[in-house]
Amino acid sequence: MQHSPIKGRGSISNRTSRFEQLQRVAFDDEWGASDQDNCAPRPVTIVSNETAKSIISHNDSPDVPFDQSINPYRGCEHGCIYCYARPTHAYLNHSPGLDFETRLYAKHNAAELLRKALSQASYLPKLIALGANTDPYQPIERRLRITSSILTVLNEFNHPVAITTKSASITHDIDLLAQMASKKLVRVYMSIGSLDGEIARTLEPRASAPGARLNALRKLAAAGIPTGVIVAPVIPALTDHDIEKILFSAQEAGAQYAAYVLLRLPLEISELFREWLAAHHPLKEAHVMNLLKQMRGGKTYDSDFRTRMKGSGIFADLIRQRFRKACAKAGLNPERRAHFALNTADFCRPTQAGKQGELF
Repeated sequence: MQHSPIKGRGSISNRTSRFEQLQRVAFDDEWGASDQDNCAPRPVTIVSNETAKSIISHNDSPDVPFDQSINPYRGCEHGCIYCYARPTHAYLNHSPGLDFETRLYAKHNAAELLRKALSQASYLPKLIALGANTDPYQPIERRLRITSSILTVLNEFNHPVAITTKSASITHDIDLLAQMASKKLVRVYMSIGSLDGEIARTLEPRASAPGARLNALRKLAAAGIPTGVIVAPVIPALTDHDIEKILFSAQEAGAQYAAYVLLRLPLEISELFREWLAAHHPLKEAHVMNLLKQMRGGKTYDSDFRTRMKGSGIFADLIRQRFRKACAKAGLNPERRAHFALNTADFCRPTQAGKQGELF
């Protein structure tokens, strides 16, 4: 039974998670349906407060350039159908489908927990990634300002942070980010997968439009904040033709660094993405999935750390070569390590009121 797209939402359905014993499947009982039955109410966004026990997450993945991160929110209202964080909502007994983009959790005590963690004498400063799982500047951030409070704490401690987002609302914190950039404490990566407004509108329905993201890059770069662009996800036969355009447009906006990630479809995302393709690009569905399988060793997804970000095979090599040549031509990634190095030498723990200062 075909599901219809929901305006403003990425997922077509609310598939039950892999942990549920009972699976719910819609089917046509041939009794017909009235117009009223076909007009289901649009799902609303529900935000719940979560009192987190810890705020810094750690990972040891060899293909990820950081080993600690902070996620202010669970779930993401941007609704990107390809988001690799969708399966994590299953741990909350929610669907990785519509639940992921409508049932959100805000860690209201994030700044408090971060201040406690950084104040520990045993803590050693090293890069923290902000937005590694869900977007720290998703729409509810404009009201809750949890990401902003986290950045304030990091600035107080002179702690380095790397931010990844696809939201132009990051410019709301441009003054704070500029202050941190003057101390070599921050760099910002804008994620742009396509410059086609129609594709972006359905692929990532509540994220900023591609043009707005480029404008945000321009403002950040003008404020002296080191910026980069992540071309993600690269979807074969759908968005891969935009690779060069994105790189040149980002460079013109002030980006200095670039990376890319091939579409990843772990666990429930595979079927969710197939539903999206069938609804929005039915004539390309088979072609896109076949090309993706050729880049994943014949499977929809390969979790091998050596290839999961870039894929393997002829088509993956072609994308890799195109990306490198375009970066070279645009002048992106020059002296990458030296230019993007962040500072940990000035990390300090502010003296709290009522506490004795350190002698040495």
